Amino acid sequence: MDQLRVEAEGVARAAPEVVWELVANADRYSEWGPWSASGYEGLGAQAPDGAGVIRWMRYGRTTTVEKVLESERARRLVYTVVKGIPVRNYRAEVTLSAEGKGTYIRWSASWDRTLPGRIVQRRLRSIYPDIVSCLIAAAECKVQPTQT
Repeated sequence: MDQLRVEAEGVARAAPEVVWELVANADRYSEWGPWSASGYEGLGAQAPDGAGVIRWMRYGRTTTVEKVLESERARRLVYTVVKGIPVRNYRAEVTLSAEGKGTYIRWSASWDRTLPGRIVQRRLRSIYPDIVSCLIAAAECKVQPTQT
């Protein structure tokens, strides 16, 4: 089956570790992104960015539940949607790579081409760039200006 895709990218004037602190902590998503609330389900002793972690985000009236599939500190986070939006085989990846003194960010997702999936794609095409812009702004706010 064909896949639908959406992605956004940008460069933050902050180190990958700074950007990672924001990407890896679902508790803070509602502080910097377009979500009204965010957090974890049954985190327990698991690392908040570790594989298997279940996290959630509320956007409007929809709460999306995600499961982290892979995590490479300050480099890559891969997750899938467990429930919340009507998509099948959703796989998203956030990649961070050093670019000069900053970080190149790429946030992408793909899922099965279905009628509900097409509706979701239309919405995510506007949400993903917003997420990346908010992430860049939040990361840059965390960086202290160099004093000369």
